[in-house]
Amino acid sequence: MNERIRIKDIAIRAGVSVGTVDRVLHDRPNVSKPARERVEKALQELDYKPNMYASALAYNRSYTFFLLIPAHDSEAYWEEIEEGAKKAMEARRDFHIDIRFCYYERLNVENFTTQCEYILSMNPDGVVIVPSTLELTRLFTDKLHELEIPFILLDSYMPDLKPLSFFGQDSFASGYFAAKMLMMIASQEKEIMLMKQTKDGKVTSKQQANREVGFRHYMMDHFPEVTIHELDLPLDTTKKRYEQILEKFFTAHPQIHHCITLNSKAHLVGEFLLKTNRRNTQIMGYDMVAKNAECVRQGSISFLIAQHAYQQGYSCIDTLFNAIVLKKKVTPINYMPIELLMKENVEFYRRTQL
Repeated sequence: MNERIRIKDIAIRAGVSVGTVDRVLHDRPNVSKPARERVEKALQELDYKPNMYASALAYNRSYTFFLLIPAHDSEAYWEEIEEGAKKAMEARRDFHIDIRFCYYERLNVENFTTQCEYILSMNPDGVVIVPSTLELTRLFTDKLHELEIPFILLDSYMPDLKPLSFFGQDSFASGYFAAKMLMMIASQEKEIMLMKQTKDGKVTSKQQANREVGFRHYMMDHFPEVTIHELDLPLDTTKKRYEQILEKFFTAHPQIHHCITLNSKAHLVGEFLLKTNRRNTQIMGYDMVAKNAECVRQGSISFLIAQHAYQQGYSCIDTLFNAIVLKKKVTPINYMPIELLMKENVEFYRRTQL
């Protein structure tokens, strides 16, 4: 019935002109208070709900959304985020949506700040942010709030920043789950290896830090006797250097057969295990990127936890579209499923499932 209601019908019921109804529907000025009240009453009585798609198309304006994410290599988790975002832009091409990517170096305060200032200078309609530290990110989001620019947090949830929405896994639960799955196959082990990637001795992601809290919480509760050896593979070094570090570690710890990493770089260990023919040792990690998937197929990675990175990228843009263009209410917290992939089901995983 709503589709048959014309602006003319509303104008007749309210006793005003068609132009007045149009101004009220689009929240434009130059409408007297009594006339606005009559139109709003008529809208309520007729149970009129505007076609937001048609209305948005009629405006024929363009929208620019920025994504601020960490700099990354190819075939990384972030590349899938980008692909999902681009797909969402293509799906909304009739609405003239444009997305732009900005990249910052992890733990580089000056670089993060520079990228934030650039985004603000471009006056975006909406922003997707992979946060740095809470304090540093707050400087950016406070300005976005002041300018009434909606933003979405991706990867790490920081409720104090009051984002429009959040997409990512529950990091603590994810780390707890990872430990539980690892120990189903390593329950008889006395020692395991936890591989980290750090920059200047620090883990580069709040999400990874929270995963480790969940991981260690499970281990303390259920396997307190197991020794956890940490191995640091620094960011931005060569494959040869990684192999030297790994060779030294496994030579010193021949009794270790099960490893875990809480990031997407399990293949750094997995490829080394295949190259050195250490078939009795496996690693568990995160994210269905190509190099990880190949190690799963060949048996050096036992499990992968999938985060639906492609879906996260798509959903962030789609949420900005719904909130900004269609003026719809959106879900504030969107936790991604925690899914376990292994050799037997890795081929059935569909990153594009939305």
